[in-house]
Amino acid sequence: MPDSFGSMAKPTILVVEDEAPLLTLLRYNLEKQGFRVEEATDGQEALMKVAEGKPDLVLLDWMLPSLSGIEVCRQIRRRPTTRDLPIIMVTARTEDQDSVRALDIGADDYVTKPFAVDALIARIRALLRRSGTVPTKGQLVFHDITMDQDAHRVTRNGRALHLGPTEYRLLEFFMSHPGRVFTREQLLDGVWGRDIHVEPRTVDVHIRRLRKAVNADGETDIIRTVRSAGYSLDLDSD
Repeated sequence: MPDSFGSMAKPTILVVEDEAPLLTLLRYNLEKQGFRVEEATDGQEALMKVAEGKPDLVLLDWMLPSLSGIEVCRQIRRRPTTRDLPIIMVTARTEDQDSVRALDIGADDYVTKPFAVDALIARIRALLRRSGTVPTKGQLVFHDITMDQDAHRVTRNGRALHLGPTEYRLLEFFMSHPGRVFTREQLLDGVWGRDIHVEPRTVDVHIRRLRKAVNADGETDIIRTVRSAGYSLDLDSD
């Protein structure tokens, strides 16, 4: 995916987590979405990192060595310089009273393990927007197609287009680079990511779905197939 923050400074997320595999997973996905990631593996280290350089948001595990996430949250809220720092608590505890306790201590949000990474990132973005850290993404326009990236809606000639998640990302990628021809491999890197194994022919399947979704009868096919090269968002036929 393209960097979501353009030329602006990337928001910094401090991930406080003592489970190495989960820490690695969160770093990978957050950096892929354009965030800068700092790490801490225990409560004392987390407080030190916050004091050294205030992050834009703390993703804070409940159960930590040396100092619990609840106590870390409490101490962050006590300090005038970090009183308003956005905090999301992450825990394996599922009791309702635990979520109430976390919010009472001062957490802004609360998620339980296991969680969907996409849903967590959506919560992070929402919290950062409320704190004024993440700018709105605005609109992309090509010909008679408008993509509202904040509302996640696409229209053509005022008609709502119903796109699956992959078709949406594919169209967003094309609309960010109109007129440029991309090979299947470049589309796989840009839309699916370099570290995800997908067969190149999968691109063809999603291109067909995208064409079906955006092109009504009588409308120009905006997806151009360039023989022996790839695909482009273009009004000119090959």
